[in-house]
Parts: sequence; structure tokens; C-alpha cells
Amino acid sequence: MISRRGLALLAARRPLFLSQSPASFCLAVTSILRYRNDRATAPRFGASHRAWESTTALDPASTSTSEVDADTSGHIAVKTNESILFFDNIFPLKLSSVLFRAWNTDHDVADLLKRFESSSLGILDPIRLVKTAIPEDLPIKVTEILPRLKDGGAYVKFSHDANIDPAEIEATLTKRLKDCPIKPLFSIWRGVTARLVQGTPWLEDLHRYPTSLLKVEFVPPSSGVTPEELPEEVLYTLFRKYGKIADIIPQPTDSKIVPRYAHLGFPLIRDSITARNCMHGFVVSETLGGGKNGTKLRLSYQKRVKAHSIWNWLTNHPRIVLPVIAALIAGLSVVVFDPIREFFIKLHIQHSLDFKDSRVYKWFKKQTGNFSLGSKKNKGDGLDAVWKHRRDAIDQVHSWLDETSDTFIVVTGPKGSGKVEMIMDQSLEGRKNVLKIDCRPIVDARGEAGTIKRLAAAVGYRPIFSWANSMSSMVDLAVQSTTGVKAGFSETLESQLTKILQTTTSALKEVTIDGRSKKDSDANLADDAYLEAHPERRPVVVIDNFLHKNEENVIVYDKIAEWAASVVQNNVAHVIFLTTDSAYSKPLAKALPDRLFRTVSLGDLAPDVAKNFVLSRLKDQIADEEKNSEEGEAKKWPTKRPDLAELDQCITTLGGRLTDLEFLARRLKTGQTPKQAVSEIVDESATDIVRMFLLGKPSDVDSKKWSSQQAWHLIKSLAENPSLRYNQVIISGPFTAAATVSSIDAEGALESLASSELITVHTHQGRPQTITAGKPLHQAAFTVLLRDQVLRAKMDLDTLTDMTKAETRSIDKVETELALLGTLPRQTGETAGRITYLLSKLAASQVKIAQWDKETVQLKKILNEEY
Repeated sequence: MISRRGLALLAARRPLFLSQSPASFCLAVTSILRYRNDRATAPRFGASHRAWESTTALDPASTSTSEVDADTSGHIAVKTNESILFFDNIFPLKLSSVLFRAWNTDHDVADLLKRFESSSLGILDPIRLVKTAIPEDLPIKVTEILPRLKDGGAYVKFSHDANIDPAEIEATLTKRLKDCPIKPLFSIWRGVTARLVQGTPWLEDLHRYPTSLLKVEFVPPSSGVTPEELPEEVLYTLFRKYGKIADIIPQPTDSKIVPRYAHLGFPLIRDSITARNCMHGFVVSETLGGGKNGTKLRLSYQKRVKAHSIWNWLTNHPRIVLPVIAALIAGLSVVVFDPIREFFIKLHIQHSLDFKDSRVYKWFKKQTGNFSLGSKKNKGDGLDAVWKHRRDAIDQVHSWLDETSDTFIVVTGPKGSGKVEMIMDQSLEGRKNVLKIDCRPIVDARGEAGTIKRLAAAVGYRPIFSWANSMSSMVDLAVQSTTGVKAGFSETLESQLTKILQTTTSALKEVTIDGRSKKDSDANLADDAYLEAHPERRPVVVIDNFLHKNEENVIVYDKIAEWAASVVQNNVAHVIFLTTDSAYSKPLAKALPDRLFRTVSLGDLAPDVAKNFVLSRLKDQIADEEKNSEEGEAKKWPTKRPDLAELDQCITTLGGRLTDLEFLARRLKTGQTPKQAVSEIVDESATDIVRMFLLGKPSDVDSKKWSSQQAWHLIKSLAENPSLRYNQVIISGPFTAAATVSSIDAEGALESLASSELITVHTHQGRPQTITAGKPLHQAAFTVLLRDQVLRAKMDLDTLTDMTKAETRSIDKVETELALLGTLPRQTGETAGRITYLLSKLAASQVKIAQWDKETVQLKKILNEEY
């Protein structure tokens, strides 16, 4: 094993050994092992080497004097006939890294180096450099050597005759090293230098390592003395001999830091080391400019701070840096994530991840007959009759998609009319590239993050970092509060929606271009020309539930409409809007102001088509029942064939809405007769109308643009007359009273009720003309509600109360004006007509209130007697 001292020596010499051959390194390790095994009998320095023996090795008395003094005070004791030389470039500066270990000190290494003087390492020994640098004819005697691994040099204390000036020794030695340079193996450009130590060296073992910048402090040589701040010229004279000086930076005159100081910069770190070790503790006399009592120099290494470093510039200019960082992050996102997102959107459009659309699945399904061993059994969904009835509309959409078109295709119709099924299953059957965007979940999402996430899911945009917008907003707010400038990290909802839709546009275009072949006759066409020449290859974008809630998230509808307009105008894709709102033309005309929309309107089915649809849903059940009856088996179905006459009457009541007909067919399958099924359906619809429009929660009333009294007036009037005049409803009592009492606009209320499908407003030459029930089922439900005496009395009482309040306010205004007229000094002929008019209006309002009070008494009596 190698001792602690041996490890220290090996660590100190390892950079030197590694620059040599492996044989030299092995020789060094062998020497260290020999030192440990033969330490007791190892020879001391011989007679020929007495000049290199330290006082610690020759004289035990001197050992206590020198080492104790250096350990306790950190300074080297020098007698009158002794001086110190500092030899630079003896050790590599990289050796300072091993000084972090507590067991590795300069004294340990010095002792090991002196004991290895007689070893076989030869020229690898750094101390031999010192020995070689001092000529034999120099009249000095070396008494002690103290290596300084941190500084890469060594102190050499020597004795000389009293009549010899140490400066002459320094000059002789400097000239010798200049004429015959000695270069260590680790430094081929710079040789060993030697300078006389003029100050008092400080042998510290702190973790302070050499730099090219020195801090020169001006301290008093003794207590009670005021030092002198040396000018730049004096400093230059004192330190120039140690190497070229790069700069001298004096302390600012307005600085209050004491002691005063100056910074001295050297281009080479070795020159800085020599200057620090030779001039530390030097007392500048009066003749040199140090003042009457002299000035002592205290030197220390300083880390060079660049006043205009890149980091300082970045931290001091946040108004420039932060927007640039935001731009770089955005650019990185575009470069890295946008191709990935575009790839996933293409997969979503082409349905590549849907295994049911794969050729293998379709072939397997076709061969196995829907995965059954028997023959394939076609079970119709009952929509064949519907599609046959609407074949003209389906073919029309087909023709529009196959021709060059730069306008929208709009399919309108009430809820449950089968718009989605007709477009997706019939018009777009067989098309490969179809993108469906449902606006309902996007608009109903909570918060901006939810809206972005659902739109991204609708188009296949991933990865999506919806949480990043909240974090960016917080960072942007913090930066704005500190710098006063918005950094731009966060993005608005509009910008993020635009980004998603723009990426979708690129993906749609790529989907079309990918279908090109070099064998095509028009393969040399540009992309835009190819898109315009082949409308049949463009993808189809279906936007469902457009204007689902027109009063909420208008920005979503606007952005989708603008994006659809750009897609259509650039011949990237066909766009089909599916909507139930009759006011669809406003946002679409804003997006395409110079185009006419191609519109397909879907209404309720005709009675015979509706009947065939219900029977088609029951045909399998009827066929199985007839088969069981012929075989005499137990009935598997609880119902018989429905009475067709009764079914005709029920369908007339129910109407031709697909959702209602589907509901009727399901009830007939459970064993109900047509009359029973329709009766229950009407009752359920009436219950829903009461809960949604008449007896809603108070919290819901504030968010609605209509009142319960207005809804009841329409229900009551439509139950008595299936068609109402639009303007007659506007000027009716409940609507005018609501405008007075609750500030509810009459036309806005009718528009909101039409959007809720309670009623339908029919137009004539662009103006609203008549009002009917939202669907035939509602017409039947209105009649049922009107037969409910308690509900009718309650709603009529509320209506009369509102109308009474409105007339009371009118009377108050009349009385106020009459009182104002009564304050005039005399009644003139000009005011007589106004007074007569006001009095007649007051009388008419009073007659109405009196009549309503009588009706109110009767209604309250019904409420008190009936349940």
C-alpha cells in the first residue's frame, strides 16, 4: 500500500507523469513504493547536494524556528544576510485542483520532493529545475525551498555575503535564464523565471487561485500611520518588470471603500503570479512616492468581471431579451411540433387509425358476413324510405361536391330532421377524406383551455399543451409587473384557435396533394392549379351544430367561418355547414360577403314517408311474430301488428320529425298501442315544456331573453290557433308588459324562443310573418297544457300581475304629468287637450286594472280549490 505522503506526491506529480511515457510513470510509482519501504534507511542529501538541503533537514533547531514561524504567521523568517527568490513555472497550474484534499499540503509535498532528490526520477523532478536554474558559480547558499503548488512555483531562501546586493544576484540569475532558458516538459513556450522577493510573502493555503487581475491595496506599514494612494505611474514603475501590464484601474474617487486600492491587469497569468508573490507586503518608501511614512502594498487575486458580458447584457435588457426568447420559443414550436401536429391531423382526416375503415377489416367483414358463419342477413335501419324521399337533396349535394365551387354548402333543418345522417351516410358515402367538426362540445367547454382542447381533439391536433397557456399568462403578468412591458409569452384564445385552424389547412392541402401521381396527365401542374382542376379529390369538412348557441362564444363561430371561407376560396376543401339556426346567413355572409350560399333545407317527413319509416323499424318484429303464429310456438314479441288506421292518426299528431318517430317505434316494440305511445310521448313533451319554459328556476330566468309569461302566452294562443301573426304577438299585453316591467325586448324574446325550438318563426320576403309551434308534437303538448286548470290559472295569474304592474306604472307617469300641469298658474286652451288625453288614458288603464282584479279573484279561487 502507498502511504499518505506517497499518495500526495503521486497526486502532485501526476500531470507531469501523464505527459511522459508509461515507463516513466511506472518508474515514479516504483520510486514512491521504494520510499515507503526504505524510509528508515533512505539516504539523506549527500555532500555534493548540501546547498539544496533545507534547514528543516540539517538543523533540528532551525526546524522549529522556520516551520513554526511559517505555520503560525504564514510568513518566511529572513535574517539580515538572507533573501528569497521566487521561481515561476516550476509546476503546472492545474495541480491546484488536488489541494482540496485536506491531507495534501505544501509542506508535505516539499518534504517528499526533498527526499526524492536522490531518486531515479531524474529530470522529472520539478525541484531539479530550480537546481539547474541556479548556476554553481553564483555566490549564494540555498537554505530552504518552499514549493507553492497553487502558484505553480517555489520560494527559494538563500544566504549570501553581507557586501553582496541581492539585486545583483537577481540580475545575474535573470540574465542567465534569458540566455539559457530552462523549459519544463509541461510548458514548451515559457521557461522558468526567477525574481527577487521584495515584500513579505504570505504562505496561505486558502482556496484562492491565481488570476490575471490583481487587487493592490494601500495599507499603513504600522498602526497610526496614514497610507498614500499610489498613482498609476508609480504602480507601473513597480510592476512593469514582472511582465507587460494590460491595464491599471484606480479606485473611483467617490468610492468610500477603505483601504484605498487599485486593480492591476496582466495579459498573462504567470506574470500576475510573479508580481503577487514578489511584491506582497512591499513597503513603498517616500522616494518612490509612498508618502512620508511609507505605504505597504497588499496584493490579492481578483476574478475578472467583464462589464459588458453577454449575461449582464441579457439580464439588463429584459424588454428586448424576453420578446426575443418568446419568438425563439414560438419558432422552435413551429419547427419541432407543427410537423408532428400536421401528421396527426392527416391521420385524423384519412381515418388511418380507425381499424373499421381499413381494407383488411372490410374484407374480413365481407367474407364472414358480419362475423357469422351463416349467410349475411341484411337488417335495414328503416331509413331507406327517408333517403328515397330525400334523394333529390342527396344528389344535389353530390353534384356540388364534384364541381368547382368556391362557396359554402349549408344544410338547414330542425333538430332531429336527420341532417347529419343524410350528409355523413348518404352524400359522403365512399369518400375517403372527411373531417367532421362538432361545434357543440367546443362551445360548451369551460374556459379557454377547454375550448382549445376540444377544438384540437375535433381536428386531431396533437400534442396540445392546454396548461401551458395558463403558465405563460402568469409569467407574462409577472414580467409585465416588473419591467412594464408585456413579454408576449401568452397567446390569446383567438390566436391559438387561428394557429390550430391554420395547421389544419396545411394538413388538408397535403392530403389532396399526396394523392397525385407522376403518371397523371397533369402531373406537371402547380399545387394550386391541381387543387382547382380536381374538385372531386378535395377533402370535405363538415361543420355540425353551427350556431348551436349563437349568443355564447361568438369568437369560435367567427373563427370557424373565416377559416372555412379561406379553405373554400383557396380550393383546399369543400365545406358543409349543418345548422338549425335560420340566422346562419349573418356570420357566413361576413366571411364570404360576395358569394351566395348553396342551401339545402330539410323539413319534417310527409305522413306516408313517416308511416313507412315506423313500419320499417317494426318489420322484423312483425315477420317473426307471423312465423311464430304459423308454427304455433310461444310468442317472442308481446305485440301484434299495429292498427294502421290508428297509426295514421298518431303520426298526424306526432309529425314527421325523425327523432319523434324513432321514439314512437321503440315504444311500439315494447307492446304499446299507437295511441298509448303517442299519449305518453305528448305528456312527456308537455312536462318538459313546463320545466324548461314555464316553471324554470329563478337563476335560469336571468340568463334567458324571455319570461315565463311570454312563453305561456304563446302556448295558450297556439293551442287555440295553430298560426299567429308575428306583429300581433309583439304588441300583445304580456310582451309589452315584459318590456315595461323586466326590460325584455319582444323581438329578442321571440328569437330566443325560436332558438329553443318552442316556436318556429316563418318569414315572407325577408320579414317575419307568422308563428307556429316548433314541431307538431309541441302543438299537441300545448293543447294538453291548456287543459290543466291549475297550471292555466297559475300562469294567467302571473300574466295578469305583470300586466297590472305595467298599467300601474303607466298610471304613475300620467299622474306625474297631470300634477306638473296642475302647477301652472292658469289653465290655457293649449293644455286642455293634453289634460283630456291624460285623463282618458288614466280612465282606460283603471278600467283594465279593475277588470284584471276581477279575473284575479276567480283565478285565485281555482288555485285554492284545485290540486
